[in-house]
Amino acid sequence: MSDAQNYKNHVRWDPAWHFFMVPMLMLNIAFAAYKLVHDWHLPANHHFLFGWWVVMAIVFFMVAVKIRMYPMKVQDRVIRLEERLRLQALLSAEDLASSHALTESQLIGLRFASDAELPALVARTLKEKLTQDQIKQAIVNWRPDNFRV
Repeated sequence: MSDAQNYKNHVRWDPAWHFFMVPMLMLNIAFAAYKLVHDWHLPANHHFLFGWWVVMAIVFFMVAVKIRMYPMKVQDRVIRLEERLRLQALLSAEDLASSHALTESQLIGLRFASDAELPALVARTLKEKLTQDQIKQAIVNWRPDNFRV
């Protein structure tokens, strides 16, 4: 296994998605637009066909992005639920009541905090209104999340 997860290496890259599908879909849009502009002068009047290719290339890209975003949103909801359960187990009743002011983004950032530092980090997050990135940078004992989509 690779090095322990931390702030600098916690981003998960999906090579098939990030380095093949997205570039190919973007290339498809660029090629369709190029054909529309480059062949505009042709006498066969294929403007509508080439225009349709541009529209469909954009649609394919949007479909792929939406298909990717739905499981990521479900993942965020599961993380929110997991963190709420963890907060119930680790926080005092008073701190738990105030933790309901945490945003989904803040809860997602807190998932990397160890159980020992979570109560103090929750208090700091609420007091200073830390962003997800600031929360992640403040974590001392990183709790890895290796099951992300």
